[in-house]
Amino acid sequence: MATEKSLNERMRALPKVDEVVGLVELGDAIRACVPETAITDAVRASIQAMRERLLRGEDVDITSHAAAREAECRVRALARPSLRAVVNATGVILHTNIGRSPLAQEALDAVVDVSRGYSTLEYSVENMARGSRHDHIESLVCALTGAEAAMAVNNNAAATLMVLSEFAKGHEAVVSRGELVEIGGSFRIPEIMATSGAKMVEVGATNKTHVFDYERAITSDTAMLLKVHTSNYRIVGFSESVTARDLVGVARAENARRAAADTHDRVVVYEDLGSGSLLPPILNAPDAEPTVGQSLSGGCDLVSFSGDKLLGGPQAGIIVGKKAYIDRLKKNPLARAMRLDKMTLAALEATLRLYLDGTAYERIPTLRMLNATLGEMREAADALAAAIEERLPSGCASVSVVEEFETAGGGSLPTLDIPGAAVRIDYLRGNANDCERAMGNRAGAPVLARTKHEGTLFDVRCLLPGDEQIIADALAEYFKTLD
Repeated sequence: MATEKSLNERMRALPKVDEVVGLVELGDAIRACVPETAITDAVRASIQAMRERLLRGEDVDITSHAAAREAECRVRALARPSLRAVVNATGVILHTNIGRSPLAQEALDAVVDVSRGYSTLEYSVENMARGSRHDHIESLVCALTGAEAAMAVNNNAAATLMVLSEFAKGHEAVVSRGELVEIGGSFRIPEIMATSGAKMVEVGATNKTHVFDYERAITSDTAMLLKVHTSNYRIVGFSESVTARDLVGVARAENARRAAADTHDRVVVYEDLGSGSLLPPILNAPDAEPTVGQSLSGGCDLVSFSGDKLLGGPQAGIIVGKKAYIDRLKKNPLARAMRLDKMTLAALEATLRLYLDGTAYERIPTLRMLNATLGEMREAADALAAAIEERLPSGCASVSVVEEFETAGGGSLPTLDIPGAAVRIDYLRGNANDCERAMGNRAGAPVLARTKHEGTLFDVRCLLPGDEQIIADALAEYFKTLD
């Protein structure tokens, strides 16, 4: 009873909104861009947060000044952009949570060029009439992959949904149990099948699927044989899978039987490559990932893949294959709902042109990072360590260069560990958790690193020009708060 009375007293003692608003200290620059109502709302939210923490039994500072300080943090967060650049020192190249592939300078320039005014988005200057936004990338993709036709939508999940909806809606699509993948955001093949209206037919076992599994599963209602490349995991050991080329053979036999029976519905072979790549992403491991051209050469009717993973461009889902099928997809109602905007198209076209002119490995950051040598990484780590040591106060931490393994990330190259280097911070004052929290919440560009054995690691493989100084500044700012 005494505890309940104490809680009620503390709840009644929470500060009033009007009292706190006058205590909120913000610079003129922030007040100029944030309305007074937003400050009041931040105060109300801060007091409500205090109330909720009290109800959870937490020890809470319920003074007006404490509420004002919390409100100040909320207002500052509101005043700065939510989507902003970060420094990636995690060692994960295609980090899904922080935007995957950084774009090449040529792609950035193209986005600025088409965004500052009007563009040929859906206008043909050759014909002086309306054009198609598909035209900007189709000929490039075909030249790079050998496809008859191509189109792009807003991501590979959208591409998968479109293909299934157009060619298997209301009919059977056969897929191996070992390929019922889940990727980020809870995207699962069974769920996308259900959404598309296709009837999923599972064949084989988790670890082994054979050609005869597909042959036995085909019925008069079968519309598609689906091959899903497991780009975010590998089954090793006692395992076996069916290649896309094998599926093409199964489909051809079935289509010949249907033609002989005067049945014109064809079984379509579609491969969802996931990450997808136009060139071997790793020069010293050319077989680490199949290329789009290799999938098409196996005879697939349609292949889809991502633009913002191993390709190194903006978020997009690219569909390639036989012209008759691509033409049907372009007319599908989903094509308009999932189409690319002018900025994405500009970045994608510019990225593809780097493949066309042979400079992709040098100009596209993702490919450059994947293929950087251990020697180059050690040199970069030495430079970062020197920049950090120059800024750190004495007696706060030790700085060393260590060898680490980095990963591709983004559901790509799951079994590949890339030898690299990192700068390690061991704390004499403060600790890794507090430092990483401070670096993530700083007013300048947030710095994302990782903790290992109570130290902080700054992997250098994903750093961009100028990131070294930002990391050094962020660490200096943290240790200054400990004074």
